Parts: sequence; C-alpha cells; structure tokens
Amino acid sequence: MEQTDVEQVSLALLDAATDKDPEVQEQVRKSMLTLGKQQPDRVLTMCRDYLLKHPKLVVSHRVVILQTIELIVGCRIEEISYPRIKSIISLASDEMTRSKEVVPDWQQAASNILVAVGNKYINDIMEEILSKFQPGLLPHFFVVQTLANLSDSNVYGMVPFLNAILGTMLPMLNMAKQDNMKWVFSFALCHFSDGILEYLANLDKAPDPTVRKDTFSSEIFAAFDILFNNWLQSRESKLRLTVAEAVGSMCHLMASDKLEEQIPKLIPTILSLYKKNNEHYVISKSLCLVLDASVTMGSRVLETQLDGLLLALHQQVSAPVDYSNPPTVKNHNEVLRCFSLLANSFPDRLVMFVLQKLENSNERNRMGSLAVLRHLINSTTSTMESKKLLILASIRQPMADHSNKVKKRVVQVISAMAHHGYLELEGGELLVRFLVQHCALPDTYRRGQRPTDPEEVTNEALRTMCDNTLHLLTTTVGQLADILWPKLLYFLTPSQYSNATTPLCKSLIVLGNKKKINQEPSFNIDFTKEVNLPSPQLLMVRLLMNAAFPFSSRGHGAPSLSLLQILSINIHPKIEILWEKEMPPLLSMLEDSTTESLDKKHWEEKMLKLLSKTLATVDDDKWVCQLAAEATRDLSTYNNALEEKSFLYRCLGVTLQQCYNKEFVKKQLQEILLAARHNDAVEREGVAMGVGLCANSHLEGTLAKLEEFGKSDAFKKSPSIFNLLKERNDVEIEKVKSTLILCYGQVAFNAPPEKILTCIEQDILRCISKHFNTKDLTMKLSLIQSVGLIAKAIRECVKKQGYIFSRKQELITVMLDFIKAESADSMRTPVRHLVMTTCANLIPLDPVLSENESFDLLKVCVNSVFSLPPETHTPEKMKEEETLDPRQRQALYKDTLAALQELLKSVLAKDPTPDGLQSVFKHIEPWLSSGQDHERERAATVTAHMLAYYLDNLTVKNMVSFHNLGALLGRLSPRCSDPRPAVRTAAMDCVYSLLYIQLRYEGFSLDYKDEGVDSLLPLKDRLDNPDHSVLYKTCSDLTKVMSKRLPQEQLTTLVFMLFEGLADSQANCCRASSVILNTLLKNRGGGLQELVPEMLEVLHVRLQSITEEQVRVAVGQTVLILASQHLQAVINTLVNQPLPFDSWTGEMWMALGADPIVANQIIEMVIEKLLIMAPYVDQRESMIRGGTKKVATSQPLAMTCGLKELLLNGNSQEPAVSMFPQLFSCLTVRLGASVGVSAPKDANTKQTASLHVAGVAADALRILLARAQLDEVMKRLDEDKAWDAMRELKSHTTGVTLLARAMAKHAGPRLPAIVESLCPSLNNIYECQRITVTAFFSELLNHHVVTELMLIDVLMNNMMERISDPCCTVRMLAVRGLGNIAVGSPEKVNKYAKELLAAMSSGMEEKDDPGKLITLEAMSGLSKVLIYLDKKNVHLLVVYIFMKIKPFLESENDAIRCASIHLMGNLSKFGSGEPVFKDQIHNVLVSLLLHLVDPNPEVVKACKYSMRVCAPVVGSEKITAMFQNHLHDEKSLHYGEFINDLTKYLIEDFPGMLNFYHISVIQFFKSSWAEVRAGAAMFIGFLLGNLSEEHFSHLNMATISKGLVMLLQDPDPVVRVKAAEAMGRFH
Repeated sequence: MEQTDVEQVSLALLDAATDKDPEVQEQVRKSMLTLGKQQPDRVLTMCRDYLLKHPKLVVSHRVVILQTIELIVGCRIEEISYPRIKSIISLASDEMTRSKEVVPDWQQAASNILVAVGNKYINDIMEEILSKFQPGLLPHFFVVQTLANLSDSNVYGMVPFLNAILGTMLPMLNMAKQDNMKWVFSFALCHFSDGILEYLANLDKAPDPTVRKDTFSSEIFAAFDILFNNWLQSRESKLRLTVAEAVGSMCHLMASDKLEEQIPKLIPTILSLYKKNNEHYVISKSLCLVLDASVTMGSRVLETQLDGLLLALHQQVSAPVDYSNPPTVKNHNEVLRCFSLLANSFPDRLVMFVLQKLENSNERNRMGSLAVLRHLINSTTSTMESKKLLILASIRQPMADHSNKVKKRVVQVISAMAHHGYLELEGGELLVRFLVQHCALPDTYRRGQRPTDPEEVTNEALRTMCDNTLHLLTTTVGQLADILWPKLLYFLTPSQYSNATTPLCKSLIVLGNKKKINQEPSFNIDFTKEVNLPSPQLLMVRLLMNAAFPFSSRGHGAPSLSLLQILSINIHPKIEILWEKEMPPLLSMLEDSTTESLDKKHWEEKMLKLLSKTLATVDDDKWVCQLAAEATRDLSTYNNALEEKSFLYRCLGVTLQQCYNKEFVKKQLQEILLAARHNDAVEREGVAMGVGLCANSHLEGTLAKLEEFGKSDAFKKSPSIFNLLKERNDVEIEKVKSTLILCYGQVAFNAPPEKILTCIEQDILRCISKHFNTKDLTMKLSLIQSVGLIAKAIRECVKKQGYIFSRKQELITVMLDFIKAESADSMRTPVRHLVMTTCANLIPLDPVLSENESFDLLKVCVNSVFSLPPETHTPEKMKEEETLDPRQRQALYKDTLAALQELLKSVLAKDPTPDGLQSVFKHIEPWLSSGQDHERERAATVTAHMLAYYLDNLTVKNMVSFHNLGALLGRLSPRCSDPRPAVRTAAMDCVYSLLYIQLRYEGFSLDYKDEGVDSLLPLKDRLDNPDHSVLYKTCSDLTKVMSKRLPQEQLTTLVFMLFEGLADSQANCCRASSVILNTLLKNRGGGLQELVPEMLEVLHVRLQSITEEQVRVAVGQTVLILASQHLQAVINTLVNQPLPFDSWTGEMWMALGADPIVANQIIEMVIEKLLIMAPYVDQRESMIRGGTKKVATSQPLAMTCGLKELLLNGNSQEPAVSMFPQLFSCLTVRLGASVGVSAPKDANTKQTASLHVAGVAADALRILLARAQLDEVMKRLDEDKAWDAMRELKSHTTGVTLLARAMAKHAGPRLPAIVESLCPSLNNIYECQRITVTAFFSELLNHHVVTELMLIDVLMNNMMERISDPCCTVRMLAVRGLGNIAVGSPEKVNKYAKELLAAMSSGMEEKDDPGKLITLEAMSGLSKVLIYLDKKNVHLLVVYIFMKIKPFLESENDAIRCASIHLMGNLSKFGSGEPVFKDQIHNVLVSLLLHLVDPNPEVVKACKYSMRVCAPVVGSEKITAMFQNHLHDEKSLHYGEFINDLTKYLIEDFPGMLNFYHISVIQFFKSSWAEVRAGAAMFIGFLLGNLSEEHFSHLNMATISKGLVMLLQDPDPVVRVKAAEAMGRFH
C-alpha cells in the first residue's frame, strides 16, 4: 500500500474532524484512533504536520486533533519512538503556549498531552516545561496548570522537582496581577501540597525516602504568606475558594511555630469566607484541615478562637441539607467533623455551647444543634459520659417545639441517647412519653394527598419514625426493659394516646413475653404500688373495646387481644385458663379478615360473649361492680367515637346483668341516663340497648328506674335541672324522650318471655303512647322502633297462647300517619322502612284488619316506596339536616324495599286466595308499565317475591278458579324482555310462580313437577344476555309453555292485554308483546276465528305507526302470515317504490323471504331481468364541463335492493343455496357493472338517490354467502376487508381477487358451476365486467383446486385470449393469471411452457404499460413459473432473460427492483454448472450484497432469497454456507459482521476477482440510496481491513481513497460515518 493512500485518508479524516453531525465526529475520532493504535508514529506525524501546516485552523478543529494525539499517546506510550515523543512534547508545548491569551479548550487539550506523556517521560516533560518557567518571567497559565496536574498524576516523579519549582515560583507570585494567574498558582500550590503529603505518607514506596516535611516548610510558608495576606482578599469568589483550599492543604506542611502564629488571623479569615461565597463545602474542608493541623500539633492559641469558630460552624450545620445536591451533604459532614475535632480538645466549652444553642427556638438553629448533639453522643462517648444529666435536662426545650422537622431530629437524638444509657437516668421517662405522644399523631393528609413541600416532615413520616424507634428500643436496648414494663401500660388508657395503641401493645407483648418466659418476678404487676397505672378493670375494658373495633387506630384489635392474653394473670388470677382457650381462635379470625370482610355485628357479639364468660369466670361481685363503675366513668372518653361508645353501653348492660347488688345497678342506670348525650342517635340507641340488656336480669328494677327517670327534672323546663342537663331546650327534651321510648322497646325485646305480656300494656305502652302525636322526627323513629320491638316480643310469646292485642289498629294508624308526613319526592329518613317493618310485625297479631284498613295500609306503603326517585338521585338539602352519603342512601333504599316485601307477605298470609292476591296486586299493577326504570324494577321485584311467597304458602282445600291468571300473565310476560335485567329476571320468576299456582288450583299435588313449567328455569339464564334475539326467543319459548297451560277462557283476556302491550312505555316490552302474540296465535289461534278481522286491522295500523324497528319486523311477519297469496301485486308495488327503499318496504321484501317457494320464484325472476337489462347508461356530467358519468338504471337497481332485503330473511336459505352458482355469478357481474356508477335521480324529487350502487350488489353478495353458510369464506373476506375493496373503483380488482381466493380455499366444489356461469361475461361489451371476471379467474389459477376440478384448460384458454384484450388492466390480470399456474398447478407448468414463456417475455417488453404493471406481473409470473420448468425448456433462454432483468436491478420502482432480484434467484437452477451463468452471478453479486441494506424491506427479503438460491453457483463452499446460514427472512442480519466475514472469503477464494469487485463497489458510491452508499463504504472498509500485504496490488488504492474522501463529504451523516469507519481500516 502506497504511503500516500494512508496519508490521503488520514488527511481526509483530519479535515472531517469537525463534521456538523456528532456521530460522524465520533466515528472520525475512532478511525483516527484506530489508525493511530496501528501505526502510532505515522499517524502522530500526520497530526503534527497537519497542525503545523494549518496554523490558522479554527480552535475546535485543533482541539479534536490534539485530543486524538492525547488518546494515542495514552494507550500506545510504550510503542512510540523516542524521537516522536520529543516532537510531540515540543508540539504540545508550542500549541499550549502559542497564544498569550488563555483559550481553555485548545490549551487544555495540549496540556493533557503533556500530562499523558509525563506519566513515562517526566524528565523530558520537565525539561520542556521548565524552559517556559523561567525566573523573573510570569509563566503561561497552562504551564502552571500542567505542573499542578502532573503532581496529581505522577506524584513520585514530580515531588523531587517541587523544591526547585517552589523556589522559582515564589518570586512569581508577587508578579501575578491577573486573577486567573493567581487562581492557577493557588491551584498548583494546593496540588503540590497534597502531592507532598501523599509522598510523605507513602515514603516506603517513594524513590527518595530522605524527603522530609521541613524540606518544604519555608517555601510553603512564604507562599502561604502571599496567598493568605494578599490573594484571599480578592473580590473574585472562584479565586477566594481556590486560595482557601490551598491554604488548608498548606497548613500541614508549615512549621508548628509559624502555624501557631497564624491561627489568630487564619481562622477568622476562613470563617469570613462563608459570607462571601455560596459554595461552602470547600471552605469547610479547608477549615477542617486547619483545625486538624492545629489540634495535631497541640495549638494553645486555638482556644482563643473558639467562640467565633463555634458560632460560624453552628450556622453551617444549621443550613438545610439537600440530599439531591451532594456538595451540601459533603459540607454538612465536614462541619460535623470539625465539631468532633473540637470536642476532643474542648469538651466542656463545646457541650455548653450546643446546649445553649438548643434554647434558641429558631427551627434551623435547633435542627443544627440537635444534629451536632446526636453526632457528639454517638462519636465521642467517653467525653460525653459526665454530661449526661445536663444533656437530659436541656433536651426538654426542643421536645416542646411545634416543628415536625425539629421533632424528627429530637427522635434521632433520643434514639442515640437510649443506646448510650441516658433513658435509665432521672428524667428519662419524659423521653419515652415524647416517643409515645408522637406514635399517636393523627394523619396530616387524607388518603391520596401528597405534601407540596418536598422538605416537609408529615405527621405520618414522624409517627412511623417513632413507631420504629420504640420497637428498636424494646428489642435492642436490654437495660430499658424494666423501665418500659409496666410503665408503658399507663399510655393505653388516656384517649390522647389512642393512635399509639398498636405500637405500644406490640412493645408490651415483646417485653411481657420475655419476662413471662424468663419467669422474672417483675412480670407480676402490683397495681396498688405502681404510680399512674390504670386499674386492671379499666385496662381490660379499654383493650376489649379496642378489640371490638379491630381495624381502627391503625389496626389495634389483634395487638390488644394478644396483650390481654399476656396480661391475663395480672388482670385477674382466675381468667388465665379461659383466655388461653378463647383468644387464639379470635386472633386467627382477625388474621383472615379485612375491614370489608369482617362481619361487624357477629364480631361484636363474640366480644360481648367473651366479656360475659370472663365475668362469670371471675365470679366476684365486688370486682364486677368495680368494672361496671370504671366502664361508666370511661364513657365520656368515647364522646368523639359514638359507635365505640354505643358498644361500651352494651358492655355495661352485659356487666350489669352479672351484678347482684340491685342498688348499685339502679345507681349505674341513673348515671347512664343522666350522663348520656341524648342529642345523638347512635348514643340513644346504645343507651337503650345497654338498658335493655340490663333488664334481662333486673326487669322490675329497670322499669322502675325508667318510670322514675320519665318523671324526673330531665323533662321539665325548670331551672332546677340546669346544672344537670345544661339548659336543655325543647329539642333536647324531645331527644331525651326518644331515648326513654327506645329503652322501653329494648326492655320489651330483652325481657324474659314469661314476664313480658303482663307488663307490655300496663307499663310499657302506657308510657310511650302519650308521645304518639309528636312532630319530632327523632321521637317518631324511636316510637316506630319501639312499637316494632314490642310487636316482635309479643309474637315470640304468643306462639303458644291466644292473645288479642286490642291496640293493634291504633298503632298501625299512628305508623301510617308517620309515613304520610314524609316527603314524597325523596327519602331522607328511615321512617318508611321502620314503619313497614313494624306493621309487618303487627299484622299477624289478632284481631284481623278490615278490607278498608288493609287497602289504606297497602296503598300508603306501596305508593310511598315506588314513587321515590332512584337511589342514585341526590335530594336537595333541607335546613338543619344532614344529607346522606351515597352508601347510606343505598342501604336505606335496600332496607325499605325489603321491609315493603315483608309487609306484603304479612298481608297475603292473612288472605292467601286469588282475591287476596288481586287485592295486593292492584296496588302494584300500574307501576309495572311505568316509564321510569327504577319504578318498574321495584314493582317487578316485589311482585316476584310476593308470588313466590303465595306459591310456597298455598294450600288448596277446594277446587277454585284462578280467575286472574290471564290478566296477570298479560301484564307480566312482556316484562321478560324489559331493558332492565332485574325486571326481566323478576318477570320470569312471576310467570313461573303463576303457572305453578294454576297447577295447584287445577288439583296437582305440592310435589308435582311440570316439565313444561320447569323448562322456564333454564330460560332465566338467557335473560342475562342483553341480545334482543335471545330475549325474544326466550319470550317465544315462554309463550309455548304458557299456551299449553292456559285455560281457554283466559286466552282472550291474555291476547287483548298483549295488544295493549304493543304500546308499552318500553320498546323492548312492545317487541316481547308481539313475539308472544305471534307464538300464541300460531299455537292457539284456531280458537279465535271471530277475532281475526279485528286483529288484522290492529296489526295493519301498528305496522305503519310503530317506530320500534323490531316490533315492525315482528308485526310484518304477522302480516305475511295473513297475506301470502298476493305475491305478484306485492312485487310490482315494491319494485316501483322510490329508491332507496324506506324501512317499511325493506321489511316487506324481507318478509317475502320467509316462504321458500315465494322466494324461489322471485330469485329466478331477478336473475333473468339482470342478465338482459342494461346496468347503466352514460350521461353527460354537465353542459359546461362535458365528459360523461355512468348512472345506474332504476329497475335492475331496485331488483338488486329487493334481492338484498329478501336474502336477509333466514328462510330464504333453501332457494338461495339451490340457485347459488347462478345467483353468485349474477351478483359478481352485477357488482363489476356497478363499480363507479352513480345512483339515478328520483322521478318526483329530481334528487339523486342516496345509494351506493356497488355497495348494494356487494351487500347482496355478502348476504348470499352467509345464506350458503360459507362461513370460512365470509370470515376470510371480513379479515381481509375485501368488501370495502370490491365496492370502490380503485381497489375493485384487489377485492375480487380476495373473493376468488376465499372461494377457492373454502368453497371449491361450487366452482365448476360458477366458472360455467361466468365464462359468457368475458366477451361482454362492458369492460368493467370483463375486468371483474378476469380478476376472478386469474386468482383461481393460484389454487390447485381448479386442476382437481378439471377447470385448468378452460381457465388457461380464457387467459391466453385475454392477453390481447384491448383493455390494459385485463391484459395485466391475464399475465398475472398465467403466472399463478405455478402456484396453483405447478405440475401443469411444462405443459404450457411455450405459451407461458412467450406471454411473459412479451409482457416484459410491453410498450403500452404506463405504470409498468404488466412488466412487473411478467417478471413476478416468470419467477414463479421458472421454479417448475424443465431445464430443457429454459436452457437456451437463461442468459437472454438474465440480460433483460439486469437493468431492472437498480430501478427506482421498489416493486420492479424486488421482482427482478427474485426472478434472478429463480433463474439460478438453470445455470448451475454453466461457466457463463457463474460469471453473470459474479457480475451482480455486489449489487445484491449492497441491496441487503436497501431502504425497502421487501427488496431486502428478495436479495436474501436470491443469494441463498444462487449460493451453490458462486463457486465457494464457505460463501455458499454463509449465504445459506445467515440470509433467512426471519433472522435479522448484522450487516457489518456479515460483510466483514464475506470479504475474508472473497479474498481467500477469488483473489483474482478483487479488482473487479472493488471497482463494482466503488460504482455504488454514487448510488441514489444513502443506505447503499453507506453499505458500499463498509464493504470497501472491510475489504481493506482483511487484505494481506500481497493482495494490495489487485486494488486501485488511489481510486478507493478518492472515493472514500468523496463519501466523507456526503450529505447523509450515516454515509459519512461509514466512510470514516472504512478509513479507519487503512492499516
């Protein structure tokens, strides 16, 4: 290789070093470096010469070249010749100092070269640099910086020079006037000092171990003097910081006496820098070095500086630390290190200072002081030992701080103190209290919210930290166990610590378990001796209350139960065994539950049972009484948690049941009633339940106490009770009365059954009935509940004895008055629900209600519930009223509807007859057809429940007629298709119940199962399906069952009810009515002859007035049943209807398809007419523009429309299938004649009909395929979106091809008849029809099925004829068809070889071929055919075809390029063994290889294919294997690696062709595709890289170099990158 080539390439790379594209720049550098690594001397010379030749080169360009030199030197220093090193040192030195001005990038790059060389040649470097570092002359900035960097990178090489350098430098310092020079000298002094210190620290490894610190002391001090006294005062902050850093590093090298002398000035000066600079880390680092040096040498002067020092350091430590900004973190740590250094020398002063600072309430100051305190407690343990009490006393002030940030620091300090024995000292318990207080913090934010200030410490974060700290102290600090146990128990009872219960219990469980297992005496707690501990009774009450609400206060239930179990022996000696048995199952139940899954009521019952068993086990009246007294006192702590308070009342009731002391019980009841907050509903109910539970054991005493309370001052508006009830106003007195009323109800409900009846009328009702006239809602609700409870209590008692409840009607009237007073348009209160529940409990009691009473009761209750707005409706807020949240409202609605159902069942139970049923149903009936979904749903649901109940409780003693069956079925059966799923299901349940009721009345036994009626149950599942057809099928099946079971006398009623149903408010139910009607008429119409005229009239009117589509269809079918004889008249009328048909006409056509015979006649008629009538006429578009457009003729279009509608009817399947080939052919040709055709104008309006002419034919064809059940064909066509393609002119042939493909694949047997029907159309005068049929036949040849069906000759002959068709599109399709034979019937290819080759050859030479479509088809077809042709048929034509193809390889048309490459591959088998063919392959090999990166993926695929099949012809085993292994379509190709390997094999196997190859590749340097140009550059690059010395003679290196240099200026950056990469291989 000529030297000039490498130089030319290197030169080009050097020229391109500042390419505007960063990737190109990067590649240029890499290539330069690659060349540099291979031939370092040569490339370094090039770089040096380039810089010397271009003294005015722009700086950025010089920088890139200098950086390249640095990289080459860095990695090849050992291989570079010494003379070259010398020249590089000289160049770099010159580049660095040529400009007197500082040009950072340029001079830095040069400096870096010197530092890189200095790692090996320090003496040469120093010789060069020191020549520019002369005494008395101010050196260049970068000379000094280079010295500094050398002392970093080569400490052992530099330190021996430093004494001399410092000697030269000192006089220069005074000469430096510019800040940048001062900066660089300071920078250098800092690095020199650090280097010397590192050298001294590692003397054992140093070349000269005799070096001492004092060697440098005097020079360093002299320099220090200038830096400190002069430069540190600079205004430039960057300079000040560097000087400060240098001063810090220099201190360790100064003589002790000199340093001691400087300290009084040095420290204040450094501290003053904090105010002048923002970057504090460097200052703190410098200060730390100064303090370290001062402390190490035992400075005495340091103490005089302490005050200023501590103030400044405290200010630094108090600055906020930003953990995303490392310098602030580093600064904080440096400052803490300063405090540690001072603490070792001046512990007393330091601690006093920090503790005084703690008193300052400023947040930042406090946080800083606490950080220092924590650091000192942890790092200087021995020093702090004597200060513990002082620190303990001082920490109290920050503990009272309100800031969470301060508290977080306090917790960290407490944690440190705990680990160092502070908490055991006096005052340590305050720290524990602080932790517990903050374990109880409430949440700062509601769920889902986030703090806006990232620095903010939320309550949640602080609380979690305290939880973790408490746990840590419990588990890791052993000496704290006796402090925390039992002291932590104190915190369990005050309500302010309730949120800390969970962590407290967990800690106590750990401590208690440990003590119990180790049998420590301190496990047993003496509650009388311990100060501040709650009593065992209070502890038990509180923990049991926690357990009852297990998921409150951060899930305190399970920990509270576990702690109770551990404390059992401490609470009472007798309960340990009981709790060991009872607690584990409760705990495992909690473990498996969540807030949502736990049954609250059931769980509370379990807790009450546990309490009851515990009290029975204790069996100590005094202990139990004390528990009751404690619990009563504890009530007020739950004033803000009323559900808990309500439960505590129940606990009290259970406890008082177990008290034998009657006076004590009365006293507790008095306290409960007086102290209760009667204004709250939950509390009133809780009080009542507690009092009721108490009455179970103390009935007389409880009643006496309630009567006494009722007469007490609580109910008088007199001043005497102001002190008790705090000035109650009227409203409050009503609330107290409400509590009392509820208490009576609960007493009745809980009292022993044997005692209750005697006291209900005389004691209980007497006391509550005087309040019946109240207007107060609270009292109303209490009265309703109490009356209900009383009714329940009576029912339980009178099951075995008769009892006439004389006040029943009076109570029902009062209840109904309460409902009537409610707002009709909303449900704000539970009055309705409670009243109906109460009435349901009252109805069964004797005496029975009269008919009028019963009517009023039902009317009021049903209307008051059904008329309510839906539960999602939010009522307007009234004054002084709380609105219900959606969940509460939903629950209230659900309860109210359930209560109504129970009430209706109670009424039916009293009169279970058809009349009794009707008397209830008449109130519901109007609501069933309401326009409001929710009203219908309520009515249907209630009816279903009612009928099911009626059936379950029906006992037929005599044969009775179920006279209202027809009317009920007529109302309910159409609802089976209601839009509301719940209504549908309920309606089906109703029909099922009604039919079984009928069977019972007919005398069938209770256990009789009717197969027909039971078949309705599976139908219910279908009702979930919103598909209307499923619903109507269900209605039809339902009707069949009904018609079998319906007595004849009920039929008329049912039919006329269904007529009414056609006008239902719900469209679905109108449809259902029509379905039921049709089914009923088919099954039972015979008995209704006299009603037929009337029915027909109704149906005829409905057909034109009903807007619901499906109802009209259904009614249309009914019309068809009654008018099937008038076929001709109907057809004539329909064909002459205006286009497009309206829906009514369409439905009529469709209805005609219901009768196969009629449908058959119509289809024959339409086919005949479409064959003979002109499909369109040519009309002038406009008088002005000229030109024509195709307009459809009306009658054929109308017939096509009608045929489409008729085929939509499923019953048209039989005639459609029988005439399928004719109909298919007719519609396909019709479709061809309709594409691009406009609709005709309406004769009346003169407007063009809004109709897609081809769309109609396509739709009809599509429906025909469906009718013929060609599902796979349909599926394929839908997937391929073929229908849209067929309708439009541009894509029509594609669509028809898809149609033919689907038919060939999935409907083969039908093809012979279709082909026969289509053939005549190929000679049609309409070009559009010839195109359609040719496209269809062309695709059929793609499938073997045509050979199997012996259609091949017919199709091939037709294609041959079409080759000379006047229409270009037909010719193209014919060529395509001929090519397709190779895919469909390859075995027939040789039979037609001559014709095929002739057709394809002429196709490639087609002149009248604007888009080269025929050429493309000819090449593609030939490609396919060649695979199967015998060699003898093609042998002589191979080279001729090859020559024809070659020009197309570089065609701009992607498809032609692709087809020509593919064809070339297929020609390969005919040329194997032929030297001429091998030459042809080598001729195009480069082209194929480069098109592997063609921008078109299909071309890439074709290249891979051709190269795989041509591989054996190439004549190299390795290349053949490579092509066949790597060039697979599914595998991605790593092009670079592939070409690299390939060039190796080309060099190896075809050295003689290298000249040809590289010239071929170079031609592609000018390709129009950037990818191909880039590929060519890569090819050349790898060729060069893999070429051995002896082969270079084959290559024209000058041309290659020239070409690559040209590519390096290509407009596309990818090409430039690859060119640069190739240049890197010139070695």
